[in-house]
Amino acid sequence: MTNIDTPRVSADRTEPTIEELEQEGDVAADFLEGLLDIADIDGDLDLDVRNGRAYVSVEAPEGGSVSLIADPDTVQALQELTRIAVQAKTGRFSRLILDVGGSRDTRQQQLAGLVDRAIQKIEEGASQASLPSMSSYERKLVHDVVAERGFVSESYGEGADRHTVIRRA
Repeated sequence: MTNIDTPRVSADRTEPTIEELEQEGDVAADFLEGLLDIADIDGDLDLDVRNGRAYVSVEAPEGGSVSLIADPDTVQALQELTRIAVQAKTGRFSRLILDVGGSRDTRQQQLAGLVDRAIQKIEEGASQASLPSMSSYERKLVHDVVAERGFVSESYGEGADRHTVIRRA
């Protein structure tokens, strides 16, 4: 069975309030400060709430060492650990987004390149192009880039196998 991305809201889970998202950001910041201290990495934390999600950014102060953990795969792992810590503390599922040293911008540029290569295959005659599996946040970014390029996309699969397919509009 294939599924197309649609909002998944269970009967017992409602959208979090601004106050709950701010609490998620505070809990995440406390957790991340502890990790940064353990790793002896200097970083400044910035908290924000956008689009129904808490966003936490870790930026390097002058001469800081945040780049040691700014690789997109490392950030993805840190984000999952942070989400688990937030969930354990608040008792609520978290869709928190973590950015370390601009890693989100770097990943968005990588995804745009991936979309451009897929569109090139379609321009060369393919009827569609499939992208590798990725997180729901990354798929959302891909859907946005695909729409900007004048194509359409849908997500298929379950769990870790969920991926995006691009077609002509």
